[in-house]
Amino acid sequence: MPQMPSTDRNLDRLPTEEDLGRLQFTTLLYYLHCTNPDNGLVRDKTAEDAPASIAAIGMALATIPVVVERGVIIRKFAARIARRRLQFLLDCRQGPEPDASGYKGFFYHFLDIETGRRVWNCELSTIDSAFLFAGALTVAAYFDADNTEEAEVRWLANTLYERADWNWARNNAPTLTHGWRPEDGFIPYRWRGYDEGLLLYILGLGSPTHPLPVESYSAYTESYDWRNIYGRELLYSGPLFTHQLSHMWIDFRGIRDEFMRERDSDYFRNSRHAAFVQQEYAIRNPMGFAGYGEHCWGFTASDGPGWQKKSVDGVEREFFDYVARGAPFGPDDGTVSPWVVIASLPFAPEIVIPTVRNFAQMHLGMTRLYGFKPSFNQTYTVEGSETGFWVSPYHFGIDQGPVVLMIENYRTGLLWNIMRRCQPIVTGLRKAGFTGGWL
Repeated sequence: MPQMPSTDRNLDRLPTEEDLGRLQFTTLLYYLHCTNPDNGLVRDKTAEDAPASIAAIGMALATIPVVVERGVIIRKFAARIARRRLQFLLDCRQGPEPDASGYKGFFYHFLDIETGRRVWNCELSTIDSAFLFAGALTVAAYFDADNTEEAEVRWLANTLYERADWNWARNNAPTLTHGWRPEDGFIPYRWRGYDEGLLLYILGLGSPTHPLPVESYSAYTESYDWRNIYGRELLYSGPLFTHQLSHMWIDFRGIRDEFMRERDSDYFRNSRHAAFVQQEYAIRNPMGFAGYGEHCWGFTASDGPGWQKKSVDGVEREFFDYVARGAPFGPDDGTVSPWVVIASLPFAPEIVIPTVRNFAQMHLGMTRLYGFKPSFNQTYTVEGSETGFWVSPYHFGIDQGPVVLMIENYRTGLLWNIMRRCQPIVTGLRKAGFTGGWL
């Protein structure tokens, strides 16, 4: 098992293959330390009173093959961890009551970490449920041994996924809604245009019980926004995470739907372009934020200094709390996220690795427990702090998974290879019109 140094040392040489392994290890410790051992629910963030996040639970499930293959937990015990988590979720109450855990097979965004019931009057979230289902299908495909324990994991995972009523979630229209609340019904927003919803539709199309019609995917792609930005032709979406989260599970290299065939590209190449666009935006730095440059970029949904205005060197600046930042069209307040850069490792290692080296030298926690802090802002100075500027005080469960999984996909392709054996994913891709490559 890798040893974690207590302070950031030898950072001028980072990151080597060994360093990436250490970063991966300390990052995935979040899912071991921040999990309720009684039921497997995972905290949304490191704040002591944080509820469980259904998306973080899905990512925790998806990291289980990494934990086994990297020798952190033996396979037999890892299967038991997956089984307990899945069994608890399957037993959680589903229904229209406002204190249930979910409805129509989907789950609320945040759950009480002890009881598994809805908190904060939050929404029933289709996308966060999709991350849960993707994690469940990961362990279903990975635990393929012919024994009772692993067979039970497969049954639990598939049952959890197959009870989701995707057509209910459309609410009488082709596209999927963002979600639902028992107090006032469906949220008036829909998954249309390119974003992390790509995974959502592939899972919905691949369902053996309540599959989406093919026209749902066509309606999703109908409002795609193809642009030329800084001389690069790409399918635009501002926050970098939208170019990554579906890719944690699906290897899009060489497989194309109709949209990408017509443009002689694929979603993997598109994510590579998105990383370079973000780097170029930071180099140009049109708003003059501190620190931006060739080796300091990464704009995405993240924690921030807070909703406030502040004069910085004679310039009136507006800062945000948790919001989906993006490039090159914003919003932008000077906040950068190391995790989203690392999650671009498979797409653009030649710009990611030097950027990670720079982040390591900034004392942002690369070699400490849970790895890099998720976001920082050099324009927002903080006197007396270790860095001299604002750094998020928390780690978030949904930021840890992309680091662990994309480092592993970069090193071995583990998750991609596992999910090639996942029938719902394969079925969903084919129904969406994907052909070529490994398909």
